[in-house]
Amino acid sequence: MDDKSEVVELARAWAAAIVSNDATAIGDFMTDDWVIVGPDGATGKADFLATVQSGDLTHDMMDPVGDPRVELYGATAVYSARVVNSGHFRGQPFSADEWTSDVFVRHGSGWKCVLSHVTPATKQDAPEPSDPSA
Repeated sequence: MDDKSEVVELARAWAAAIVSNDATAIGDFMTDDWVIVGPDGATGKADFLATVQSGDLTHDMMDPVGDPRVELYGATAVYSARVVNSGHFRGQPFSADEWTSDVFVRHGSGWKCVLSHVTPATKQDAPEPSDPSA
């Protein structure tokens, strides 16, 4: 398997771990200094995983929309994709349509994520409606 395919498969496996709501499994995909950046600021690995472990953050779905983009820069891979997901945060249901970018670095024989960034998708990002007459 080439590096780009390996990163795509890794991202799929990481999404499955997130939907499993298993903090240990999720953490296995991250470096110790991993950070996620989103509209509300930045959160480090320990705080993110503690939120999952406590049950304050759960996911029941995380699916890519379309094909992801992967660019390689030596031992670094930048993965970006549109993702729809749903779950609960502090007891409140949520549903999100987001663009996600993840920066992976090669660690030994595998890849680990060092940085994730999410931004909400906009109405302009919506797929074109299907033509019912087609």
